Amino acid sequence: MEQTRPNLLFIMADDHAAQAIGSYGSRLTATPGIDRLAAEGMRLDACFCTNSICTPSRATILTGTYSHVNGVTTLETLWDARQPTFVTELGAAGYQTAVVGKWHLGHGGIHDPRGFDDWIVLPDQGEYHDPLFLTAAGPVRHEGYATDLITDLAVDWLEQRDLGRPFCLLVHHKAPHRSWEPDEAHDGLFADARLDVPPGFEDDHAGQAPAAAEARMGMAELNAEDLKVPVPPGLDAGAESRWRWRRFIEDYLSCVASLDDNVARLLDYLDDAGLAEDTVVAYTSDQGFFLGEHGWFDKRFMYDESLRMPLLVRYPREVAPGSTSDALALNLDFAPSFCELAGVPVPDYMQGRSLRPILRGEKPVDWRTSMYYRYWMHLDSIHRVQAHYGVRTARYKLVRYPGEGAGVPGASAERREPAWELFDLAADPFELRSVHADPAYAGIRSDLTEELARLQREFGDDPEPALDRGE
Repeated sequence: MEQTRPNLLFIMADDHAAQAIGSYGSRLTATPGIDRLAAEGMRLDACFCTNSICTPSRATILTGTYSHVNGVTTLETLWDARQPTFVTELGAAGYQTAVVGKWHLGHGGIHDPRGFDDWIVLPDQGEYHDPLFLTAAGPVRHEGYATDLITDLAVDWLEQRDLGRPFCLLVHHKAPHRSWEPDEAHDGLFADARLDVPPGFEDDHAGQAPAAAEARMGMAELNAEDLKVPVPPGLDAGAESRWRWRRFIEDYLSCVASLDDNVARLLDYLDDAGLAEDTVVAYTSDQGFFLGEHGWFDKRFMYDESLRMPLLVRYPREVAPGSTSDALALNLDFAPSFCELAGVPVPDYMQGRSLRPILRGEKPVDWRTSMYYRYWMHLDSIHRVQAHYGVRTARYKLVRYPGEGAGVPGASAERREPAWELFDLAADPFELRSVHADPAYAGIRSDLTEELARLQREFGDDPEPALDRGE
């Protein structure tokens, strides 16, 4: 019988920046496995997250709701596993569901991926080598490399699934998360490669809000576990910074290379099993990542390298090969998109919009022209990034730093002077110079301030009730 509802294979990496994917124009590496999805489907060029940190982004992806709605605002806030997700919606509609790999929606190794028929997940961040996995029957340790093992387990599940039901399989990788530990096959792969630091690597943060200079995500913060070998003696500050970047990026890209090989394995499996035509395959990362831009690693900030998510989607029945889109897409949209593609009504609680018309090459006339972002973890003990929120359009970005955690449980009580940033992304694509105080941008600043307030009203978030929007 011809299948009328597609399968769903949702592959998500952790901290995989778009600028480390070949089809996104990477100057650092090639990713032929992942790039098959771009060649055989659509590459979305303006996909962004609404809170650039792992656990909150995962909660938003599952529920289609903002952090203040699903309750997962920081790495420490608890996930309420009773709330509905796109997985529970598909399961109720007859899909067989499973998640394999990184879950990261629990604390102290306690995870409860409800709504799945089967699950086998890493505790917390998980380990790269010989990792422990949690299952409904108890913990099991597997020998090998996490990226390979997650793929092995995913293939095992596919081979044992109920052939009479469409499937929804989430394959969520640990890689390339810190501390960037390559497997033996890829270790040293980039040792002799030419790798140039990105534009803005030597950013002194004089052109941004004070929060940028205060953050602790520079090359000096890479520790011995990250670097894995001692720093050579006698280097001046600039040379040492570049040496540290080189050590970090070689291992990061080696982890990506393994990830790419394993994406190719999954695509080959679909081909060999005759499933490719009837399976939606989506590849993303839980958020972006700085690969030396602004002199940083990590994410959190609303600057584009952190904000941007890769999103590649292949579905031969609907998505044209080699297509691209500049439509503004959000991680908020994943859940409603998966529902609609599966023929499941999009629930009213979801705040995103289905990307299905975008994937078909049909941009609705009322498609969003701006997005709302909020990062909650004010001055955490390690990275020291201030809480902030903002609005981005195709050309401009307005960011507000309240200077405090705005009542977020567990946030630092330290206070800073409030600040604004405004970037003209056409004139300053690397976001090195805020023009918030520039009189020439007064009209843009006013319009964006109003748009920010409108988005907050629309989505029910108000981090600064006393803020005078006319300032």
